[in-house]
Amino acid sequence: MTDQLLTHATILTFDEQSRVIEDGAIAFDDETGLIVDVGPTSKVIARRPGATVRECRGAVIMPGMINTHTHLFQTLLKGLGDDMVLSEWFASMTGPSASELTWDDCYLAALHGCAEALTTGTTTLLDFMYVHPRRGLSDAVIAAMEETGIRGIFARGYVTAGDDVGMPPALIQPLDTVLHDAHRLIDQHNRPGSLVEIALAPCMSWSVDEDTLRETARLADDTGALITMHLAESPFDITESLRRFGCRDTELLRRTDVLGPRLLAVHCVQCDHDDLGQLAHAGAAVSHNPCSNLYLGSGVAPVSDMLTAGLRVGLATDGPASSNNLSMFHALKFAALVPKGVHRDPQIITAGQVLRMATRGGAEALGMADRIGSLEPGKAADIVLLDPSTLSITPMHDPVSSLVYSHRGDEVRDVWVAGRQVVSDGTPFLVDAGKIRESSSRAALALAERAGTAR
Repeated sequence: MTDQLLTHATILTFDEQSRVIEDGAIAFDDETGLIVDVGPTSKVIARRPGATVRECRGAVIMPGMINTHTHLFQTLLKGLGDDMVLSEWFASMTGPSASELTWDDCYLAALHGCAEALTTGTTTLLDFMYVHPRRGLSDAVIAAMEETGIRGIFARGYVTAGDDVGMPPALIQPLDTVLHDAHRLIDQHNRPGSLVEIALAPCMSWSVDEDTLRETARLADDTGALITMHLAESPFDITESLRRFGCRDTELLRRTDVLGPRLLAVHCVQCDHDDLGQLAHAGAAVSHNPCSNLYLGSGVAPVSDMLTAGLRVGLATDGPASSNNLSMFHALKFAALVPKGVHRDPQIITAGQVLRMATRGGAEALGMADRIGSLEPGKAADIVLLDPSTLSITPMHDPVSSLVYSHRGDEVRDVWVAGRQVVSDGTPFLVDAGKIRESSSRAALALAERAGTAR
């Protein structure tokens, strides 16, 4: 058993006291992948005399960020859906592209996306994979997650309705097919020590029926799996839910037993006071995706009201076809700034609250706060080391403020997931970034030609 010890850094713990340790050290066991000590450098060194020491003067160490919602296949679609509302964006670009996806497309997109996420400080990523035009695409994404070393939540998404409002028939699956594949994946991956876990992801209210939602709730009850679903993202979602089911999205989830503490509701831009009350009463969590909501003109989620209601709120990028990258640093800044401008109140949300959403808050939203989200003994060594010596970051008076308002993401130097180094000096450690970039670029061009979306 060998302790790795990072010393003389500023450490943002995001523990219960949100301690910032100015000349701090963190030790982790590279066999178990767990943190064993955090504290002032002098004390940790004294307690760990046989550790392998790396001096990190001037560096900032933080918990790996947790991206609670994205669509990795969309890595191949960056820049093809500009200046469209959500319904047009999906009907004219995303849907046709998704219908043409192959195993190789999904694997290369996920490989690229996971590597991009890791090099910008994300150690846990939830991939909401809702398009399955052919068999085996789940396994392609999971293979890429495992190869890059990221901690992954693979949300086995599904569409069982919606052809009347433009859902491509190739993306609609029979419910029996969905349940069989979800069972298979859960049996394979949802076990102690697995770095990739499976969640259930009915896509959105207008792309499923009530039977699908009830069976989802039943399967989650049987297996303990997380449920995640797009909720009230755009006005179209509300209108369609009222037309199809005679109620708003949130009430539909309550009626079908999906609404509960295992639900991670995504977006919630159009949620009103009653919706938020129902979500909070049920103990549900929310994934906030500010960049995507602005890109598609969907609106601004009522995040301050969510926090006031006591909801667990995590942060996310959403897919690269509507946020155009997987950098949580971009999401941090937008999440902090937009509410200030909308409400004309600079104190409505703070840098500390937003950074917490990206770390401990994300872990709480995923039901994983006992394992990740903060730097504490007994938790996984999911660690990000940043070098804040660039001109854009210095001088740094407050590391929390700097991370939210000044950092761009390219300051990430080293990343560990479960004590295993996955990024070294800003470069993916386990995969070849150059080869990934070339292969995914070729796949993206070929997919756009097949789908008729090339620009």
